[in-house]
Amino acid sequence: MNIGFIGTGLMGLPMANKLLEADLSVMVYNRTAEKVQPLAEKGAKIAASPQEVLNYCDCIFLMLTDANAIREMLFSESTRSQLSGRIIISMSTIAPSESQAIASEVTHLGGEYMEAPVLGSIPEAKTGQLIVMVGSTEAQFQKWLMLLKNFSPEPKLIGPVGAAMTLKLALNQLIANLTTGFALSLGLIQKQGVNIEVFMEILRESALYAPTFDKKLQRMIDRNFANPNFPTKHLLKDTNLILKEAQALGLNVSSLAGVKEILEIAMTENLGEEDYSALFNVVNRMK
Repeated sequence: MNIGFIGTGLMGLPMANKLLEADLSVMVYNRTAEKVQPLAEKGAKIAASPQEVLNYCDCIFLMLTDANAIREMLFSESTRSQLSGRIIISMSTIAPSESQAIASEVTHLGGEYMEAPVLGSIPEAKTGQLIVMVGSTEAQFQKWLMLLKNFSPEPKLIGPVGAAMTLKLALNQLIANLTTGFALSLGLIQKQGVNIEVFMEILRESALYAPTFDKKLQRMIDRNFANPNFPTKHLLKDTNLILKEAQALGLNVSSLAGVKEILEIAMTENLGEEDYSALFNVVNRMK
């Protein structure tokens, strides 16, 4: 079987590499050509266009920025006719309704579609320890399970298309709110001169603790947000998706709306490409 992987950015690169480590035949495509060179050196075939990937491959993974990017890749004049007989597995984070609409169009064109968003970051992608949440039929899940195990020890079938994306957005909502809440608490501790390690010791022993606090602690203390595992601009994109979905369901989104405002300020301060812990700079201004 020939496997395609479109989108070799921060997450796509190590994920495609896991397929190569499994001695699979892999063809990769990325709009920025230099981003595929590390994979070429490890044996990946390099495609000049999405159409070439669809021509050559039976199963195509997508790790793209948003639904618009997915549509551009799949439904251009040159690629629409190539979808028949192919399985598309979208691992990008998009809205449930967007995933369902893309699934419908792929099916109409004679292909198959699954969603498989992931929870985790670059370190987990490199080691194959991501949490993979699948939206598909039971038959599709069983057919492609072993392939998905290259990314996760135990991929989970959540339900039909849309269900896995809903779960992913719910989890990313926690990322946004937990990080913002921790940034505020840490800023309060710093400005009042309370010992940070004492604060962390008590926090770690309590039911309030989340491991992400320790992962972001030193970045916030040092205000060092370079080499991101997940950029601020992507968290803002996901926050907007969550707000839209939650508002449509009649949920009160006041808390997340405040986080969105902080993320938007971070963008105006050129922190979009930095690690999302950079929102600490917005919450806690330097004197």
